[in-house]
Amino acid sequence: MKIIISNKSKEPIYRQIYAQIKKHILTNELDAGESLPSMRQLAKDLDISVITTKRAYEELENNGFIYSVVGKGSFVSEQNNEMIKERKMKVIEEQLITAIQNSKEIGINLTKLKELLTMLYREEE
Repeated sequence: MKIIISNKSKEPIYRQIYAQIKKHILTNELDAGESLPSMRQLAKDLDISVITTKRAYEELENNGFIYSVVGKGSFVSEQNNEMIKERKMKVIEEQLITAIQNSKEIGINLTKLKELLTMLYREEE
């Protein structure tokens, strides 16, 4: 599992970790039951505080992506297909909101944005 921390990002480090592990789970790069590195090991690998990795793992657990077993570590949770679909829809909505905000900032109207989305969507088919 590869996690890259950007010091230039405005997003807190724990959120960067959360987002990347979540992506690995949703794209099946991490399978149900697979163990994650310990919080201490991940902190050491990323050269960050254990408190930061602990917060990321807590968020992942609170949102049902992982579960922890005392003395054994953290593991990827079994993912319900409907829940995965719902989570992916939420991610898409968030990305579209960002795209809309960026478009408005540079003066792209809704018609142009729809054209761009349609073109990009068709290229991926």
